[in-house]
Amino acid sequence: MNKKRFLLNLSKLFNIKHSILRLITIAIFTTILCVQLFPAFANTQPSTQHTGELLYDSGRYAEAAQILQQAVNSYKKQGKTLEQAVALSNLSLTYQQLGNWKEAQNIITQSLNLQGYQQASRNTIQNLPVLAQTLDIQGRLQLTTGRPEQALSTWKEMEEIYTKIGDKNSIALARLNQAQALRSQGFNRRAVEMLEQINQTLESQPDSLDKVIALLSLGNTLQSIGKLKESDRILQKSLETSQRLKSPVYIAATLLSLGNNARAQQKMPEAISFYQKTHIISSSPLTKVQSQINQFSLLVQTQKSNEAQSLIPAIQTQLKLLPSSRASIYAKINFANSLPPSLSSSLLATAIQQSRSIGDTRTEAYALGKLGSLYEKAQQFKQARELTEKALILAKETNTAEIAYLWQWQLGRILKSQGDIKAATTAYDAAVESLEQLRTDLVAVNQDVQFNFRDNIEPVYRESVALLLSAEETSEKALEKARARIEALQLAELDNFFREACLQGQRVLLDKVVDEENPTTAVIYPIILPEQLQIIVKIPQQPLRHYTIKKSQPEVENILQQIREYILEPDRTEDVQTLSQEVYSWLIKPIESDLAKSKINTLVFVLDGALRNLPMAALYDGQKYLIEKYAIALSLGLQLFQPKPVTQTKLNVLAAGLVQPPLNYKKQFPPLPEIKSEFNSISQAGVSNTQLLDQNFNSKNLETKVNTSGYNVLHLATHGQFSSRAENTFILAADGPINVTQFDSLLRRRDETRPEALEMLVLSACQTATGDNRATLGLAGASLKAGARSTVASLWHVNDKSTAILIGEFYRQLAKTKVTKAEALRKAQITLLNKYPNYTRPSFWAPYILIGNWL
Repeated sequence: MNKKRFLLNLSKLFNIKHSILRLITIAIFTTILCVQLFPAFANTQPSTQHTGELLYDSGRYAEAAQILQQAVNSYKKQGKTLEQAVALSNLSLTYQQLGNWKEAQNIITQSLNLQGYQQASRNTIQNLPVLAQTLDIQGRLQLTTGRPEQALSTWKEMEEIYTKIGDKNSIALARLNQAQALRSQGFNRRAVEMLEQINQTLESQPDSLDKVIALLSLGNTLQSIGKLKESDRILQKSLETSQRLKSPVYIAATLLSLGNNARAQQKMPEAISFYQKTHIISSSPLTKVQSQINQFSLLVQTQKSNEAQSLIPAIQTQLKLLPSSRASIYAKINFANSLPPSLSSSLLATAIQQSRSIGDTRTEAYALGKLGSLYEKAQQFKQARELTEKALILAKETNTAEIAYLWQWQLGRILKSQGDIKAATTAYDAAVESLEQLRTDLVAVNQDVQFNFRDNIEPVYRESVALLLSAEETSEKALEKARARIEALQLAELDNFFREACLQGQRVLLDKVVDEENPTTAVIYPIILPEQLQIIVKIPQQPLRHYTIKKSQPEVENILQQIREYILEPDRTEDVQTLSQEVYSWLIKPIESDLAKSKINTLVFVLDGALRNLPMAALYDGQKYLIEKYAIALSLGLQLFQPKPVTQTKLNVLAAGLVQPPLNYKKQFPPLPEIKSEFNSISQAGVSNTQLLDQNFNSKNLETKVNTSGYNVLHLATHGQFSSRAENTFILAADGPINVTQFDSLLRRRDETRPEALEMLVLSACQTATGDNRATLGLAGASLKAGARSTVASLWHVNDKSTAILIGEFYRQLAKTKVTKAEALRKAQITLLNKYPNYTRPSFWAPYILIGNWL
């Protein structure tokens, strides 16, 4: 065997095998991480080591571990230290696959010690490439076991070694690993910058399989963080390079990734085409069947049942021919996911049997749980419970929380169906706890999380809250837990939106604020559940209380949708008032007298689901709108900063506006001629400001101004949209759209140069995507994540003349009357409502919302 090929083997093949084995149809957030083992040395007797490699490559990890242990013992007896170190590293990698983290750590430490890693400088170590590959395995173990800081440090050492050797492709892969560690710590911007540098490095490299592997890894990593277009471009380069090298293995692997990427972008015909090409080109039976399973699940998802049915016989035949391995078992399980019960039960039984035959506890746990799910759906709860409990025991044995939470959730549903509410609550609590532990992992896996979130994450929180509030008399402890759980759901949604755990460790409940600093504010938490609407209320100096509205989720959402539609129609004001009065009767009427007794003047809403699309200001009591009685703000129930009254701060505004959209966007967006009037009104309010208009409002100028001057308010008067997908969320500048992640990076750089917080972000012409319940959450998250204490924005695009009036009055109130932000916005809205006859309808004044710090 070529020795150089041995030295470079392991780290390069990790990501390619990950890509080949990962199925987009997996309905849990686990990746099939399969790393190529070190091969045996050519000048040794490699039979035992080679057998271990073959077993590992076929996914038979328990058997591989036994054989590799024999190799370790054999090399030890022969006094072959380096070969023993290689075998130990392989054994550690195998134990990682088995979920035996303690043994994996013990063995990788032995390997490093044998190589003199702890005792000597790297200059005295005989075989640096072997050390680099061992450090790669050590880093993966550290990351998997929740030690990303240590993993980052380890992979930096790995990079230093490859830099010394001069292996540029391996340097790129070491830096890809570092980017993954950075993302796990929440440093998304640094990770993206590193990925961009890797891409530039690869551009100058000559064609080679190593370059293909690095490009493919980079493309998959970019896809995992939601940069789908960039991912597509890199994957196309990987495809072109592998085609020039005439490598069917890597052509097929890249086509499969391109199919997954197209699917993530909702480009279904393209995805199917890529899957079909993968099946034709691939020489691997496993890759062939995976591509067909992906295609099958996509056809099922898009309700093309006839086309899907035609694939079943071929997939069944191919699966029978595959040897037992982790990858082939996962293929069976995920094919079963899309099949009717009559076909899937036998396939799952086979998967269980094969898992046991190769000693793979992880796949057995997954298959048992899936079979339990079939029994649950058939309402055979006794069998379902037995299977689920067995699956859960195995999942815990292998430390696979991403599987365990599914079966904890499933067990909770089953126990509830059996009437054991106490045990069901315990199971749901365990599922939520597992999800909290998995936060970083869930958002770092791949873009599939986006379309699985509503099916596999959100229901756990909602069902657990429904269970907590189902008792006739709910304790305050249960109310606190229910409220915290809904807030945790919103945090999970934000993580999902930004593709990273963006607000880790920064959760602060609002109780302290309203009890100690702002005792005239009440916090209202409406929770939409399948059978009813639950409302939890926090009034200062009082325990939590809650009440139930007997309205199902479809009933609630239907009324909210009607209001949102009618509020934009000039002749439907009376209809809007009638419907808004009903929502008022749900949220406010039960506590009207209590609010009055406590002299409440501000309401902070932590809104849920479709309620986020409804402006609370427009709720109607039969005589007055809610905004006429209370100042209103929205909150996530989270605060990045201690709330600080705006009256303690002198405002200094950076105002950027775009009257004429760029040429390429003129058909999509109309001009905004009143922006100059809007900016003049800021000046007339006596607020210090600097203006960037039209061509001066570009991303470069905005970044320069934000980062170098002492502005504490950023006011953007331009078209933009907030959506539930980060890639569809943007603001428009003269040089084109600024994506929400770019915008976040831009404001994050400000944090590095200016320690004071951005007091307020004002988006006066943006709008949320129609019918998107998570768009407002994304808007709020963009503000919080970028470090702004609060945001003023609009739920829909408003007449820009009325906007200019409202914005001017808002700033005048802040500058002259020294009121809270919420009260300033309330007075500005009432000004339009009462003093301008052309703008009395809610469509003009109601869409403006204040999110975050209301003081």
